[in-house]
Amino acid sequence: MPDESRPVCIAGLGNPGARYKNTPHNIGFLVVDELARRHHIPISKHESQSLTGSGRIGNRAVILAKPQTFMNLSGVGLSGVLRYRNLTNEDLIVVQDEFDLPWTALRIKTNGSSAGHNGVKSVIAALQTDHFLRVRVGVRPDSPVRDAADFLLAPMSREKEEELEEVVSYAADAVESILAKGVQKAMTNFNRRARGLKEEEE
Repeated sequence: MPDESRPVCIAGLGNPGARYKNTPHNIGFLVVDELARRHHIPISKHESQSLTGSGRIGNRAVILAKPQTFMNLSGVGLSGVLRYRNLTNEDLIVVQDEFDLPWTALRIKTNGSSAGHNGVKSVIAALQTDHFLRVRVGVRPDSPVRDAADFLLAPMSREKEEELEEVVSYAADAVESILAKGVQKAMTNFNRRARGLKEEEE
């Protein structure tokens, strides 16, 4: 859990530009945008190849960050933000899409490999550690896809877009719970295999 005396950097992973806005790979951006909306934190400062905004969520000081380096270089921008703010991996929460988890599932993790996620792989390389909090938002569809990369970068189906608000809201709730109640309680309350089915972290 991030040190309560220090700001927490909440970073959403995604790709900049209108072309990618409502693609599965941009779930991280959408969740951070939802937190910004809820807590009136403009994300408008250009900082270390990222867009950032500073404010408070509850009683915690936060920096919301959206790296603008495109997904595969997410760590370049994010590590720069942390250095500029004198923060470390211990002060970081990364929100990401996760193809290994089904749509509407969510898993909070404290460390581990990238599981093939290029944005997380870049963050691990830049920070030289895999110890940072992650909120992994499941995006895998019910039916098989021919090419995972093409799926992640294509606009969501109409059916998925209708459910997107709930998925993003649930992930934003999970981040707020981490800040307010700690990682373990957030895991118990928000980790789930699919909508309505919760599970504790393995």
